[in-house]
Amino acid sequence: MINLFAWLLRIVVFVILAVFASKNSQPVMLQYYLDKTIELPLSVALLIFFALGILLTLLFVGRNTQDNDN
Repeated sequence: MINLFAWLLRIVVFVILAVFASKNSQPVMLQYYLDKTIELPLSVALLIFFALGILLTLLFVGRNTQDNDN
């Protein structure tokens, strides 16, 4: 039963993200060093920075699931 609930939640989240991506398809121009630019859809730029935020969090915070046996 929990497995069914998890799949339904995944489907709902996927649909919400798909609608968000389709509504935010306007191109944005990202400018960085030495006058280099890249043009991406807004939803792609947000996804990239969201993924980078998760990656940096996992790298620097880590998981404290180990028991301290002193």
